[in-house]
Amino acid sequence: MTGAVPDCRFCLENRLLVDELILETEHFYMLGSIDPMVPVAGMVIPKRHSTDPFDFTGDQWRDFGKALSAAKAHFDDKAPDGFTLGWNIGGVAGQHVFHAHLHIIPRFKGEPNEGVGIRRVLRAPQWRPED
Repeated sequence: MTGAVPDCRFCLENRLLVDELILETEHFYMLGSIDPMVPVAGMVIPKRHSTDPFDFTGDQWRDFGKALSAAKAHFDDKAPDGFTLGWNIGGVAGQHVFHAHLHIIPRFKGEPNEGVGIRRVLRAPQWRPED
């Protein structure tokens, strides 16, 4: 690992993680949720500091499938009925830690937000920037 950004909590070299490291692949690691509102969830995070996935290298993308499969398998014992996956890229999109991370949220029949997904944001009243 190289290129840690000072004070970035997701750069492993900084040793700032408060979350439990669940799994690792060559280029990624996974953390479990520390959010009490979403206790069964996780994040797949690149080991190399990247602000967003647009900065990923070819080697990272080739390893990403392994990381995503391992993350999904981590939740097998919970028997989810579906998943919501999402990247927040940039502050206006809700990114708070500016080190890329993919949110993985197992979904279950009967949960209060059953059927609510990313499309709710896309179906909200549309705002268009001035041309």
